[in-house]
Amino acid sequence: MVDLQNRSDRKRGRRPDAASTGCLFIVSAPSGAGKSTLCNAVRLQLKDLAYSVSYTTRAPRRGEKNGVDYHFISRQDFREGIVNGSWAEWAEVHGNYYGSSAVWIGQTLRQGTDILMDIDLQGARQMVRRFPRAVTIFILPPSMDELARRLTGRGTESPETIALRLANAREEIAQRGFCRHELVNDDLNRTTRELIALIESYRKGRSGRPRPDNA
Repeated sequence: MVDLQNRSDRKRGRRPDAASTGCLFIVSAPSGAGKSTLCNAVRLQLKDLAYSVSYTTRAPRRGEKNGVDYHFISRQDFREGIVNGSWAEWAEVHGNYYGSSAVWIGQTLRQGTDILMDIDLQGARQMVRRFPRAVTIFILPPSMDELARRLTGRGTESPETIALRLANAREEIAQRGFCRHELVNDDLNRTTRELIALIESYRKGRSGRPRPDNA
């Protein structure tokens, strides 16, 4: 998993043309803020927006499809990717590896296709180091009380796990200034429209910053 095109461009001293490369949109949020639901809603409307499917070493859960929900690979293959620098971002969570392919992301952007990613802040920081023009967006819950209600309403986690997720959420929210933009997900339909409008402003500009409609 070596990005040969990136290596070739560096040898020739070439830099990608910002006007011809795609935009990378990274959406981060604490657990329970609804970023996955939000991203899925955006993808239904922006069908030409590519979505980065993560790689993982964990076993598939019931109903999950390889290449759709995740790319499921062995620990050995993932570790080889770490050594080769094949991951744009990666982390080990609860004994399993998760990561995003730098090769696929780089190739897709060079083809002029825009990409949407749904990752945590730790992953977003790694991504920005590798793709500094990435557009980072943080999704906030309406309040911590509402976040606690959503996590409890899932009915799939223990009170101890929910308390840990809430503590992690407070830490992530405190670091949200890392992202260029933030949206409050208090109404899915409205927040979807806001996120689409933000994405479209960058797609019109192609300059690394939103361009107003009258520019």
